[in-house]
Amino acid sequence: MSVLVDWGYIGMFVCAFLAATILPFSSEVVLTALYSSGFSAGLLLVAASSGNVLGALVNYFLGLKYGKVIATKVLRVSDSSFTRASILFTRWGKWSLLLCWVPIIGDPITLVAGVLRSNLLFFICIVTVAKTARYAALLSFFSCSFF
Repeated sequence: MSVLVDWGYIGMFVCAFLAATILPFSSEVVLTALYSSGFSAGLLLVAASSGNVLGALVNYFLGLKYGKVIATKVLRVSDSSFTRASILFTRWGKWSLLLCWVPIIGDPITLVAGVLRSNLLFFICIVTVAKTARYAALLSFFSCSFF
């Protein structure tokens, strides 16, 4: 049984990582399925948050190294998503990273942060807070709904 449990947390990490990259992927269904199957909320929170933050770091470094052209041409981030994220980042600055968990604009914001060379330590701290809070809220919601 412990081998299956370990694979569940590893799977959660991988799903959260993929969901944080530009790839169209969702980790919420996996999180709720594993939680409702009896997996530890605390360990799921750690696995999901760490995977999601590392995925956001991939976006940051892709933006830092390749900029907008590669992001929109190779990674196929739509021009409109990239423009919305750029406007949001320009208007609200580094604090717009608090919205990195929001579907559609969140991943491009982390990419734009790299393009605009946002401070890496600040990026890691804010993204970790935002993404962990999102997963904690989801787990909290689902733990209340099961009673």
